[in-house]
Amino acid sequence: MLNRIHHVAIICSNYVKSKHFYTEILGLTIINETYRADRQSYKLDLALGENYQIELFSFPNPPLRVSQPEARGLRHLAFEVENLENVIEILNNKDIVTEPIRIDELTGKRFTFFADPDGLPLELYEK
Repeated sequence: MLNRIHHVAIICSNYVKSKHFYTEILGLTIINETYRADRQSYKLDLALGENYQIELFSFPNPPLRVSQPEARGLRHLAFEVENLENVIEILNNKDIVTEPIRIDELTGKRFTFFADPDGLPLELYEK
């Protein structure tokens, strides 16, 4: 019935800041950028590898949403990495704060959290 996850949509409060974060800091590739004047909204399609896409939206005055990893709803967006320390060092050198490394009790894999410019919880999960 379902083939795969097609995309993840994120609404940001500051389009320029979030575009910079997802493209320049995290390194996602821009597929398409559209400004929709009737909605005063940008839609930025971003690629991560061949299989994944993030849609970054901006809207005037979007309402706040609780974003802590333990809040009800979508918990976080996780990115797989080869070497956790290397990616943490890259992010920290770009003034992105990461939490201490944790160990997944079920898999024994290492992971950490950080946040996008709007506080959306993002996870790095070591392969």
